[in-house]
Amino acid sequence: MVFLSPSLLIRSRGPDEFWRKRKIFKLAAHFIGRSRNCYSITIRNVHRALTYSTIGRKMKIQDMKELWEQRLEAATSQHGMKFLTFKEALIRCNIFLNRKTLTDLAIWEPRSFKSITDIACARAKQDHLKGVARGEVPKGVIVRGMIK
Repeated sequence: MVFLSPSLLIRSRGPDEFWRKRKIFKLAAHFIGRSRNCYSITIRNVHRALTYSTIGRKMKIQDMKELWEQRLEAATSQHGMKFLTFKEALIRCNIFLNRKTLTDLAIWEPRSFKSITDIACARAKQDHLKGVARGEVPKGVIVRGMIK
């Protein structure tokens, strides 16, 4: 573009403004009425929608964490342990699995989860942690005291 005067140069915002507005209008494509077509209204609604979507993602993550905790509480109590004791024993055994992985194991591979629980139970009994049902060390688990 060639501008004949400085005032025309100042007034022209060029193609950048078009593309900047275009991005906002694309985000508002599913809105209805003026909230879709009028830029000053659209930008407010788009910012509001983006804020709500960010909050929604955080709430979804929090809900999933609570669900995993609940499922692990149920799975460990089924094997005679408290979840906090189970978690502490796994850390002491250098088994670093997150809640999601442990929950998937508890649901889809109960035998694998049972073996992990047995390892944690043996370690918890060896270290005298509270929250373990009374009894022997589970069969098939080798602990430090057995090896000579």
